[in-house]
Amino acid sequence: MSKKKGNAADLAPSRKEKKGLGQYILGFFLLLYTLFCFLPVLLVFIAAFSDEKSILENGFSYFPEKWSLAGINSVLKYGDQLMTSYAVTIFITVFGTFLGLLVMAMFAYSISRKDFRLSKFLSVYLLIPMLFNGGQLSGYIIFTSYYGLKDSLWLLILPLCVTTMNVIILRTYIANSIPNELMEAAKIDGAGEYRTFFQITLPLLKPSMAAVGFMMATAYWNDWQNALLYITTDSKKPLQLLLVSIQKSIEFLLNNTNVPPAARAAMGGNIPQYSSTMATVLVVIGPIMVVYPFFQKYFIKGLTVGSVKG
Repeated sequence: MSKKKGNAADLAPSRKEKKGLGQYILGFFLLLYTLFCFLPVLLVFIAAFSDEKSILENGFSYFPEKWSLAGINSVLKYGDQLMTSYAVTIFITVFGTFLGLLVMAMFAYSISRKDFRLSKFLSVYLLIPMLFNGGQLSGYIIFTSYYGLKDSLWLLILPLCVTTMNVIILRTYIANSIPNELMEAAKIDGAGEYRTFFQITLPLLKPSMAAVGFMMATAYWNDWQNALLYITTDSKKPLQLLLVSIQKSIEFLLNNTNVPPAARAAMGGNIPQYSSTMATVLVVIGPIMVVYPFFQKYFIKGLTVGSVKG
C-alpha cells in the first residue's frame, strides 16, 4: 500500500507540470491569435497617417515611406459639423442605451416570474417580431405618416430600443442567477413588485445589463441607415451619416472632371482618398475601443451566464 501511495505522489508533480505546459502552449496560441486580430486595426491607424502618394505607389504598409496628416485633416475640415454630429451620436447612444436597458429589464423581469399570468403570452408576443417583419417600407410609412416623426431623433432611438435577443439574455440571467427565494422573502416582508425589481433584481442584474448595454451602445453608435432614411437637418445628423457624406463628397470630387479647381483646393489640392477613408474609420472606432476595456469583465460574465445556463 505504501508503495502505491508513493507512486501516486510521484505522479502528481508530473501531472501538474503537464498541466502547466499545456496552459503555456494554449496561452501562446491565444496570444498569437490576438496579434493577428489586432494587426488589421493597427494597419487602419497607420494608413490614416500615411501619405496618399506612398499608398498609391506601394499599397498599405505597416512601415510607410512618408507620413502625412492629409487624411485626418480632410475629415477635420468639417469642424463644427463634426462636433455637432459627435454630440448627437453620444446623446443617442447614452439615452437610447439607458432607456432600452430599463424597458428590457422590466420586460425580462415580468416574463421570468412564474406566478405572472401573462408571462407566456408576452413571451410569444416578444418572439413575433423576431420571426415576422413588416419590412422597411411599411416602417417608413408608419413612422413618418402616422406617427409624424420625420426628422426626429426619436427615430434614431426607438427602432433599436428593444430587441428580442437582449430580452432573452436578461430573462435567462434573472431565472438562473437570481434566487427565486430572495424575491419570495422580499414579498413576505411586504415589498411590492416595483420595490422588488428596483431594489433587489436590478442591482443583481448589473453584469448582464453591462453586456447587453455594450452591444446596444455599439449598435446605436454604428447606426446610419435610420439616419439616412429619416434625418434631413444638419443639426440632427449623427456621426455615421456625416462620415458617409464625407466619403461621398470625396468620391464625387475624384470621379467628376467638371469640379471647379476651387473645390479641389478646399480639400487640399491632392485629395487623399485612401488615407481619408482610414481616417473616417479611425474616428468611428476610436471611442468604442477606449470604452470597451472598462466593460470587458461584465461583458464576458453577462454573456456566459446568459447563454450557457440558458
